[in-house]
Amino acid sequence: MMNWTDLTQDWSAAYARAKRRFPNLRDQDMMRVSKDRKGFEAYLAERHQLTINEAHEEVEDFLFTEGLNREFAHASLSK
Repeated sequence: MMNWTDLTQDWSAAYARAKRRFPNLRDQDMMRVSKDRKGFEAYLAERHQLTINEAHEEVEDFLFTEGLNREFAHASLSK
């Protein structure tokens, strides 16, 4: 599974994917919350009218999906 630190290593690419999933994110706010997972979760909750727990679960799901995508990409390159 991917963790927050892994995700933020290439934040611009990760943010583009996050923006597709969470369309209410604003570009001008992303540098402020990019390295701080709890801050991002609070921001996500605010922008998408979620509870903090719901935002946390959404981030967990996003990290899981990102991890699967990364594994699939690595497996495809190995063939």
